[in-house]
Amino acid sequence: MHQLLAEFLSTGLMVVFGVGVHADTVLNNTKYHGSGHLFAITTWGFGISVALFIFGGVCMNPAMVLAQNILGMLPWSDFLPYSIAEVLGGIVGAVIVWIMYADQFKSSEGDIDPVVVRNMFSTSPAIRNLPRNFFVEFFATFVFITSILAIAQIKTPGILPIGVGLLVWAIGMGLGGPTGFAMNLARDMGPRIAHRILPIADKAKSDWQYGIIVPGIAPFVGAACAALFAKYFLKY
Repeated sequence: MHQLLAEFLSTGLMVVFGVGVHADTVLNNTKYHGSGHLFAITTWGFGISVALFIFGGVCMNPAMVLAQNILGMLPWSDFLPYSIAEVLGGIVGAVIVWIMYADQFKSSEGDIDPVVVRNMFSTSPAIRNLPRNFFVEFFATFVFITSILAIAQIKTPGILPIGVGLLVWAIGMGLGGPTGFAMNLARDMGPRIAHRILPIADKAKSDWQYGIIVPGIAPFVGAACAALFAKYFLKY
């Protein structure tokens, strides 16, 4: 139960940083309106580092849970409970951001494209091409999970949180342009659900097709390949 709570809280905190920085850059009347993607990607990376420093060896990502299941690091019975806890954390984290930025949401009504508002919560492709979008998320997740498994082999204290933060920063800058680099069902689906249920004016459609196929399924395929690569090539 303690580990499930850690997965819930760490994922929620990650989403507070991530969705929060998008609210900060997109909505009217914030201190850092228009700061851009470098500002946002850096905050995502540092936010994940902070969550790892606080909560230690958490997954914060159903794809990482799957990889650890395949490698025998976690029992298969943990897959659904961990994943559900992480998605719930994503929902709650996004709701917290909405509460924090409620005045900014209000002042932005009718002035910002509803699709842009939705995309503060969940990812969306720059050009919609589902097979290619799927490949981007698959490959980004493969690099992400493989790299985390390699970084975790370094036992120096503090290396894992810092290394993962830098990893997210690099992937976001190098691979994030086509799809927004979700790499994580909980990061995308949790806030996507929150956007659907929150009383936001003039909401865009949730685009469940994209959400399920690309950030929903592709990260699991990437994680499974990463686990096999780590096992048979890296001799994990």
